[in-house]
This record gives sequence, structure tokens and C-alpha cells, in this order.
Amino acid sequence: MTHTTEIKHNQRRVQSVCIMAKWFTRSLLFIGVLTLCLISHPCLSDAHQGKLERHYLHYMFTAWTKANILPELSAVGVVDDRQISDDSNEVPDWIRLILTADDGTDAFVQLCDSNWYKHQLYTLSNCTQCSELHTFLRIIGCEVEKFPNGTVTSLRAFDEYGFDGDDFIAFDYDTMQWVDKSPKAKETKKKWDLQTKRNQFIKNYVEKCMDWISTFNNTHENSPVIYSFARRAPDDHSKLVLICLVTGFYPRDIEMNIRLNRINIESQISSGIRPNDNETFQLRSSVKIDRNHRGSYDCHVIHSSLTEPVTVEWDGACFDCETESHFSVIIIPIIAFVILALIVICFICKNKWSNGAMGSYRYCGGAISSYLA
Repeated sequence: MTHTTEIKHNQRRVQSVCIMAKWFTRSLLFIGVLTLCLISHPCLSDAHQGKLERHYLHYMFTAWTKANILPELSAVGVVDDRQISDDSNEVPDWIRLILTADDGTDAFVQLCDSNWYKHQLYTLSNCTQCSELHTFLRIIGCEVEKFPNGTVTSLRAFDEYGFDGDDFIAFDYDTMQWVDKSPKAKETKKKWDLQTKRNQFIKNYVEKCMDWISTFNNTHENSPVIYSFARRAPDDHSKLVLICLVTGFYPRDIEMNIRLNRINIESQISSGIRPNDNETFQLRSSVKIDRNHRGSYDCHVIHSSLTEPVTVEWDGACFDCETESHFSVIIIPIIAFVILALIVICFICKNKWSNGAMGSYRYCGGAISSYLA
């Protein structure tokens, strides 16, 4: 009786363990499904968000003490590695539109007036007619992140100064105070911290900078031109190098993949994004494929100037394989003709040699017979 009770107790225990295991498995499955749903949720999916674009604008002012050798003030504007202005002692119209403020006239003059930079340079170098070279540098601008829906958020804003190649002072947009980067900048910090009107203008520049970058990238877009071709692999003639080249695009950010049957190939070699001489960009990717390939290869490109991704299929042509084919067509018949000619010449020579040898033998034999007779 006791033994039977123990068996039933063990059976119940086993059933409890099985039930617990079943529920544990279901819980894991539920957690896995829930996690998958969260990852693939449109609001959380990177695929849905698309690729974020980063853009920056900065304007660099450089002043020198030796005005008879170098310009007194050089002003260069750059957007995403694209030089948009290079004017010495002149203020371009585009920067006037960006930096014009209702109450910022004095600050605007300080930003662009060469006399202001010369005064700062002479103050720091403690001379107005120095024989040695001194430089005073200012970089003001912003870096933003642009989402696929067109919204822009600021990543970094900067107004930084340098003197004779070293960091001097920088503006903190959060506190609207200046941060000294050199012992020489302590007096300048005290003076500039009190210029609240100028500091407010510099802070407002961030918003105008963001708006202008957004406007510039929406109105200055160049669609990419896409090429797809192949050539012989130099180290293995049984393979081809399939190349995708995209060029002439702006802005800089782009995504390109070589695909086989609409699936990205992993072993791609990229040149990286490089500038063209017309302020656009280019990108080149390549991959080795079997010469007797099977399947459909294409170049898949995503760019902000395109309303939808563009795909260019490779037509199967080889750039320098045709030369090899023409060479084979020409050289093989020539070699065959030469071999055939050699065979014929050898055959004729052999026959002549055989006939000549027998005639000599007969002539010599007849002469010998006559002599013996």
C-alpha cells in the first residue's frame, strides 16, 4: 500500500514538473514573440526610420598680421565638404541672409568686419606692426541630423577661436558663457561674458544655421548617375570583377549595394565616398564573381535626391573580355596555319630527301658494278 502511494506521489511530481516545463516553454515563446514584435514595430524599426543624414555648415575667418603678404581677412564657407564661398574682405549675400537679426546689427558687424578681427589680433599679439607672423582664427557653425521625414535636430553648435595655432576660447550655447582654453583668454572671457546682446545673437545663429542647412540640402540636390560593368580579374581569369559606380550625387550621404537575385552580397570592396571636381561625390564598389555566373546581378542605390531606390541591372557584358575573344579568334587560325605549313614542308623535304638518297645509291651502285665488270 505504501509502495503504491509512493508511485502515485512520484507520478504527480512528474506531472507537475511537466506542466511547469510546458508553461516555462510557453513563457519563453511568448517573450520571444513579444520581443520580435517590439523590434519589428514601425516606431522602433531602423528600416522604417531609414538612414539618418548628417550635415554641417561652418564659416571660417582667418586674420593675419602681415597684410602686405597675406590677405587681412579670409572668409571661407563650407557645407558638407562643399565650399560655397571664398571671399576675402567681402561678406557673401547668403551669410547676410542667415545672420541678419532684428537686434543683431552690432554683432553682425563684429562677425564679418575685418577691423574687428584685426583689433583682436593686435590685442593678443601686443603690437600693430609686428615683423613676425600671427594668426587669429574663428570657426562658427553647426552640425545637424536630418531624418527621412525632413525634420532636423541639432547635434552640435560651435563658435571657437584660435590664436597662433592654439585653442583660445569657445562659446557654450547652454550657459551662454565663454570657456577659456588658454591662460591668455581669461581676460577675454570676462569681457565677452558681459556682452549679452552679442551672446544672444550667437545663440540665435544655431536656429538659423539649422534652417539654412535644411533649405540648402533641399534645393541643392543632385541625383546620382549609376554605371554597372565587369572586367577580367587580373589574378584569376576564371573570375570577373563586377563594378558598380555611382557619381554626380549631392548631398554626400548615399547607400549602394551590389546584389545577387536582390540579396546584398557581403564580400564587397568599397572605395569610400570621394569628391568630384564639380563639388559632387562618387562611390565605387566591386566584387569578384564566377565567369560562368548564374543569376541576376544589380546595383541598388538609395539617396535623398531620389523619390525611391534605383536599381541598375548588369547586362552580363565584360569590359575587356571582348579583346581577349578577338585575340583568340585571330591567333588560333594563325597558329593552326603555321603548324599545317610546317607539316607540309616537313613532308615535302622528307620525300625529296628519300628520292635523292635512292638516286645516289642507284648511281653509285651502277658505277661500282661497271667498275667490277
